[in-house]
Amino acid sequence: MKIILALFIGALLSGCATSIDGERYRQQTPDLELKTFFEGEVKAWGIVQNRSGNVVQRFEVDITGIISGDTITLDETFRYGLGEGPEKRIWTITEVSPGVYEGSATDIPGPATGKAFGNALYWGYQMDLPVGDKEYTVKFEDWMWALDDDKLVNRSYIKKFGLVVAEVTIFMQKQ
Repeated sequence: MKIILALFIGALLSGCATSIDGERYRQQTPDLELKTFFEGEVKAWGIVQNRSGNVVQRFEVDITGIISGDTITLDETFRYGLGEGPEKRIWTITEVSPGVYEGSATDIPGPATGKAFGNALYWGYQMDLPVGDKEYTVKFEDWMWALDDDKLVNRSYIKKFGLVVAEVTIFMQKQ
């Protein structure tokens, strides 16, 4: 009986995890070139959904990207139509080898890592996320896909203890 219960719980929990295979996107075009896409002005719109699927946050972001050698600096300014969050975030991203990235941001406690796969990019990091009067350390698993040279979509899976607790959908357009 204990084995059956353990298998059932394992199967239930595995359904809450995401497992996207970046290799599936390696041959898809257009290639997502971070330096090209984020140089200059980018406008973004997004939502956050809790684990029940309810929209708990709606926002717009103005992003200014500056390229200097292998480093991308993204200056993000947020405005919220629903919910609250950071007003500002500044990312510093470096391409450490072709298609492999490391980065940091003003409110990210550790390094972020990324890898390009054709028209897709994986970006993972931890964040201390304020919720009400508490703060939770969560893991973000971002997947970005280039739709064309001027647009991309970003899906973020916010995880705690390996389980998806919220999802973020962001659409971005180069200005």
